[in-house]
Amino acid sequence: MLVVHVHVHVKPEHVEAFKLATQENARQSVQEPGIAAFDVVQQADDPTCFVLVEAYRTPQAPAAHKETPHYAAWRDTVATMMAEPRTSVKFRNLFPSDENW
Repeated sequence: MLVVHVHVHVKPEHVEAFKLATQENARQSVQEPGIAAFDVVQQADDPTCFVLVEAYRTPQAPAAHKETPHYAAWRDTVATMMAEPRTSVKFRNLFPSDENW
């Protein structure tokens, strides 16, 4: 299992539009066979900051996700909404075990 935290800082005037676009991308992403989870969280003390928590079943799943129409639509829609380029950090899953996702 590969878990990726994508950190996104959004311009204040685009927070609501970003939330809508990102939630739609997440709804479609969780239907992909290579994705075990796709969570969207908003920072409590700074509503312009978000983290996408993406759990992939295989090392190839992130590349497959980036080939989907819904990812391309999200990427293009939110590109101008970001206050700075998004960043990501990759993690190995420890608990629960991969079989329990």
